[in-house]
Amino acid sequence: MKKITLLDCTLRDGGYYNNWDFSNELVNEYLKVMSLVGINYVELGFRSFKSRGFKGPSWYTTDSYIESFKIPKSLKVAVMVNVSELLSHPLGPIKAIKLLFKKSKKNKIKLVRLATHYEEFNTAAAVCKVLKNMGYEVGINLMQISEQNKEKIISISKIAHDTKPDVLYFADSLGSMLPLGISNLISNLRSHWKGPIGIHAHDNLKKAIDNTLEAINESANWVDSTVTGMGRGPGNVQTEYLLIEMEN
Repeated sequence: MKKITLLDCTLRDGGYYNNWDFSNELVNEYLKVMSLVGINYVELGFRSFKSRGFKGPSWYTTDSYIESFKIPKSLKVAVMVNVSELLSHPLGPIKAIKLLFKKSKKNKIKLVRLATHYEEFNTAAAVCKVLKNMGYEVGINLMQISEQNKEKIISISKIAHDTKPDVLYFADSLGSMLPLGISNLISNLRSHWKGPIGIHAHDNLKKAIDNTLEAINESANWVDSTVTGMGRGPGNVQTEYLLIEMEN
């Protein structure tokens, strides 16, 4: 099988179950296991501003929090930012992202992923350029992909071509897609975008692993998963099952 980049986002997507409140002992054990099984990137959580109500440390994923862990050399650290949060910031999205991140050489974060809706994609593209200039790898994650028509997906492909993120992700946020739809979707994304494509699949229809494998067959080369499928709603592709498929 072609080279696939494996990203485990248990601590970020799984955080919806426990308000992103994982113990340091559990996280260190998790990091050790992810390294042993061949995961490439671990998304340790969101990078967010102060929130109403209690949120655990993986909601903020500060530099000091990341420094508290023994991160194996084989793992690269990722965090996710909600573009909607940047847009709602009183200083605007560009100044907001500069408040959240220092230049990459000053921390252990390798990859920043920008979670965006279609209407926010131009802002995500502008923020992507800022983060790349700061030395980060950047992924743009288009959410709720099943709700977008062909014309909108092709327009996203054009913006991505001009912006040049390190990976363009699509998220089946509602878990409503089937493999044939995945094939057509990637064909439309490829109308302009020729770089890496990633899939983040939810399991509402129990098709997350099938959709992920179909995406790989159709040229996707980044895939998300979580331990036991732990994630928002019915969950995600199970890391355990995905690793078995990668061995076949």
